[in-house]
Amino acid sequence: MLQQRLIESLVGLFLIFAAIALTVLAFQVSGLTNLLPQKSYVVTAEFDDIGGLKIRSPVKIGGVQIGEVSGIALDPASFKAVVYMSIRDQYNDIPDDSSAGIFTSGLLGDNYIAISPMYNTSFLKNGSRIEYTNSAMVLEKLIGQFIYSLKNNGDNGDKHDAKE
Repeated sequence: MLQQRLIESLVGLFLIFAAIALTVLAFQVSGLTNLLPQKSYVVTAEFDDIGGLKIRSPVKIGGVQIGEVSGIALDPASFKAVVYMSIRDQYNDIPDDSSAGIFTSGLLGDNYIAISPMYNTSFLKNGSRIEYTNSAMVLEKLIGQFIYSLKNNGDNGDKHDAKE
């Protein structure tokens, strides 16, 4: 009887350990929370169009993730999208004249912000604003412009032929 209780206790402890391990794994994979949050500072940038950019989208320099998008808001005066980027403290030497652009991972992938460092000797700090920005290229807009240009080229050719 004592041996059976020992086995049942070990199985119970194993199940509790497995449940805790699966919970931690689920949180890590989903990215909902970090067990040890890293220190960071917040930088803002204004964009005309952010496309499909979302909160928690990566912020990268040279393909290396240095932070993430922590918030998105609309400026009521200029009607531009204001993006708040949380950048890890270890990357505190980004020049303040850098530019930010919104790019897509692959043809139909998620959007991310790429920062292109420049040459200024003063650096971004908490509350800084990136002045030079490049908005997202929205695939639907590009296709619409292409179809519109094809349609106009076809119409112009027909009218030109009719005049001759």
